[in-house]
Amino acid sequence: MSTLPRSILSHAESQPEGGVVSPKEFLHLGSRAAVDQAFSRLAKEGKLLRVARGTYVTPVSSRFGTRAPAPEKVLQSLAAQSGEVVTPHGANAANALGLTQQVPIREVYLTSGRSRKLKLGRYEVTVKHAPRWMLALGAGQAGAAVRALAWMGPSHVRESLSALRRTLPLTEWQALTSGRAGLPSWMARAIGEEAIRG
Repeated sequence: MSTLPRSILSHAESQPEGGVVSPKEFLHLGSRAAVDQAFSRLAKEGKLLRVARGTYVTPVSSRFGTRAPAPEKVLQSLAAQSGEVVTPHGANAANALGLTQQVPIREVYLTSGRSRKLKLGRYEVTVKHAPRWMLALGAGQAGAAVRALAWMGPSHVRESLSALRRTLPLTEWQALTSGRAGLPSWMARAIGEEAIRG
């Protein structure tokens, strides 16, 4: 293996699981064509996985063989690199918060960045652009509650909120109620009414 692919591979393997590498990081080592060719060869040999255009990860080796890194780890790495917010979809949030027993079949995440699909081995992960209000309360439980309520919809908002008031830690419930001004009217009104009832 020549020095360029070896440098790329050693950098990629030094990353934690899901750490992303991009050809742009290696332009100081060779021409764009040489760097692209090295990435392409490493992907063909199975030493790197191409998850999206210009984005690669190292497969994870275990005693059962190799597998793609966990989607949430790849997304955390992409978010850290691009500065965007990436969180689980409202269906996942609703399930995690106990508002529904439904388990989402497809892996869907929401982002402040652009929508795209990532290929992780045999799996495809959808990353959808979300409106700012859906991500405003962050990745904690208050933010998850907003995404869960958006997914559950106006017809289920009352029972969802009374369940959330019982299950969310007080600080998260307070974050949800104090952040309601930035939310859609139907959600803000229901949160306000639930807060008064409490």
